[in-house]
Amino acid sequence: MEITTDFLVLGSGIAGLSFAIKAADLGTVAIVTKKEKSESNTNLAQGGIAAVYDKADRFEYHINDTIAAGAGLCKEDVVKFVVMDGPERINELLEWGVEFTKAGDDNAGHYDLGREGGHSMRRVLHARDLTGQEIERALHEKASLKRNIVIFENHIGIDLILESAITGREHSSRQKCLGAYILDTDRDQIHTFKAKFVILATGGSGKVYLITTNPDIATGDGIAMAYRAGAFIANMEFIQFHPTCLYHPEAKSYLISEALRGEGGLLKLKDGSTFMEKYHPMKSLAPRDVVAKAIDTELKKSGDEYVLLDMTHMDGDFIIRRFPNIYNKCLAFGIDITRDPIPVAPAAHYQCGGVQVDHYGETNIERLFACGEVACTGLHGANRLASNSLLEAVVFAQRSFVKIAKMFPAAKDEPIPVPPWDPRGATESDESIVVAHNWDEVRRSMGNYVGIVRSNKRLERAQRRIDLISREIDEYYRNFIVTSDLIELRNIATVAKIIIQCARMRKESRGLHYNIDYPEKDDKLWLKDTVISKNQQTGGKMV
Repeated sequence: MEITTDFLVLGSGIAGLSFAIKAADLGTVAIVTKKEKSESNTNLAQGGIAAVYDKADRFEYHINDTIAAGAGLCKEDVVKFVVMDGPERINELLEWGVEFTKAGDDNAGHYDLGREGGHSMRRVLHARDLTGQEIERALHEKASLKRNIVIFENHIGIDLILESAITGREHSSRQKCLGAYILDTDRDQIHTFKAKFVILATGGSGKVYLITTNPDIATGDGIAMAYRAGAFIANMEFIQFHPTCLYHPEAKSYLISEALRGEGGLLKLKDGSTFMEKYHPMKSLAPRDVVAKAIDTELKKSGDEYVLLDMTHMDGDFIIRRFPNIYNKCLAFGIDITRDPIPVAPAAHYQCGGVQVDHYGETNIERLFACGEVACTGLHGANRLASNSLLEAVVFAQRSFVKIAKMFPAAKDEPIPVPPWDPRGATESDESIVVAHNWDEVRRSMGNYVGIVRSNKRLERAQRRIDLISREIDEYYRNFIVTSDLIELRNIATVAKIIIQCARMRKESRGLHYNIDYPEKDDKLWLKDTVISKNQQTGGKMV
């Protein structure tokens, strides 16, 4: 089936929905989402969204905190406009129906602002500890009121469609994106989506790692599709490991929000002693890269599998009121966080790199935009400051809309001649074990060799294994009918290769990338991005 729309949005998190709500006033919008429309990284966000929303706070404070966390790689101009646009975007979310937690019984607009690691002030707006869920609820309700928006659930992108599919000129000066081939997983049908503009809002790639806080859908689809299309990909070596994932045999990588430490929770070893004072003056409130590395170091020294996050010295009623979801979740596993320390360990959480975009979210491929976690905007640098991700998503959704609104009048009447999907004689596979085995091997290799602490030997070993697996996957993909499992496997292998390639290029340690063979930060040679594309390696050149 062929589906024509003005705007094709891949992803239904805060970035995709924010853009779609605005774009629906210009033309038709198709939102493609892999599972149910509310399943996204946004929906799992516990902490909140950071913005200067208190009289005691200042833009320069938030800017300085972001740049300090980013370890020298933040684009200062990007940090400034994202931070300064924050309050307006918060007001927009409030207008759309998002209900952030008020301070006590205050109905005068004073919000209960949280503080998280790396922040010098309280500036995190939240909805208790289910902020992402509340934002998704409000945005879906707002989107449902827009007649021009159609949401395609249980659809997964296979590949972007480029102008070269028609012209045959793959290496022209600048390609144009015309849409995407999409698999309808309910009907096992591949549809051709034609669009004037394509917006990647597919989120992150946590499932490239064995242990992650991300949902099962986070397989780096947008990164992989953009890479195969020739887009520039930047800074993928900077994978943020959340320091505090619940460690329990029955818990599936459940995130314990940084906000617990922001409210006074203390990190301790199993013997009850604190340790963060050895690693950073902010102790348990240090930035995430510092905390994750410190925990990893302590676990390697002790041989333990987890450390403890202790809230037991705090008022129990406050803990239950402030973190009701985390309290109940832990209680279901026999942990009363008002009385028991929480066993925690680091897990892959957030990619600070992604598809490289300009100040308006546009990629090097014409009419292909990216916003949210899939994009590398320059805000995060080498390490994301807590709760800046949702802020980045809404700011860049707005900026992408502004740019596209200016381009749309000239594009809206253009024909979009796109060839249908060509199955090329593929047959059904009776060897699904190959997919399952390779899926597991990719994720284990990344966890073992490309984790919090890396080395040249580990990275070389990882590249050899991933290259071998990738060749097997490519052969499988060419010969057999496409399934959602095969698409996701192909994508995590592609993203794994990109992460390894970027990590091998950066010959220093900075932010979230720590290589024991290059333990120091090198501002002389590496105060720049690592940027790669399918067609060329830029060797860390700023593009």
